[in-house]
Amino acid sequence: MTKARKGIYAAAISPFTKDYRLDCSKLVNYCLYLLHDGGCDGVAPIGTTGEGASVSIDDRMKLPKLFFKASIPADRVIIGTGNPSTPDAARLSKAALEYGYVNQLVLPPFYYKSVGDDGLYDYFSYMIKTINSENLRIYLYHFPQVSMVPISVDLVLRLKNEFGSIIAGLKDSSGDFSQSVAFTTATGGINQDFDVYPSSEAFYFKGIQAGCAGIISGSTNVFATLVQAAIKSPEGPESKEFKKVIEARSFAGEFNLMAAMKAAEAKRTADESWERLAPPLQKLNKEDKQKLYAGLSKIFA
Repeated sequence: MTKARKGIYAAAISPFTKDYRLDCSKLVNYCLYLLHDGGCDGVAPIGTTGEGASVSIDDRMKLPKLFFKASIPADRVIIGTGNPSTPDAARLSKAALEYGYVNQLVLPPFYYKSVGDDGLYDYFSYMIKTINSENLRIYLYHFPQVSMVPISVDLVLRLKNEFGSIIAGLKDSSGDFSQSVAFTTATGGINQDFDVYPSSEAFYFKGIQAGCAGIISGSTNVFATLVQAAIKSPEGPESKEFKKVIEARSFAGEFNLMAAMKAAEAKRTADESWERLAPPLQKLNKEDKQKLYAGLSKIFA
């Protein structure tokens, strides 16, 4: 068992075929690019930016074996296994565990709204007990704007107290840095082996100071090398490199992030199929794509 290393993660985009099946081999190769040349310490595939809710169960079940065959280290992957169906979430988790991918990003069941902590506790508890592996490391996924099912600090503490090291950390995609601080303060953060990852690279230095483990961001599909340059700079958060990171993240926020990251990859690889998103999501229109490319050229000049 190897817990995920700390650092800069990309919430990896997902390539789809014409019939909206996940192109698993292409995703594996893309993740290898992110880990070697893309500036990432780790990858988080099949999350929100990866359109995980649009990926078929069959394709998600196949993916861990292909990651294993490609020798992608288990401590550099936090794979999305959440599903509204508790048994299916457990199946996806077991498929990842079979090939050593113990670090798993798990959304709460997101169809039913206004559920209480007791119901969410039952979901995670059933999943953990069904999987029945001490090697499992769950990263809770707090993204209330999309899931409409927030994960409370009290729930985190209840799960952590009951299941110990299996509750390994949390991705906070709320966009509210004070929420990340609330999670690290309550759990002790990295000092108590609970790894909180805010979802914006603009929070990196504040997050580290607050006891976070790094960041998991959709825009680091493109901007991870900029973040690494800022980390290496002696001036850190005051550096010109980090000012560029903040500028880049702000620019990315002007677009649908998934569509923008896919358009950027299509340009990098000269492969238009990367622009394909699963319905109901849509690719960037011509005007926005030109604006994106012009902005990226300026950022990386």
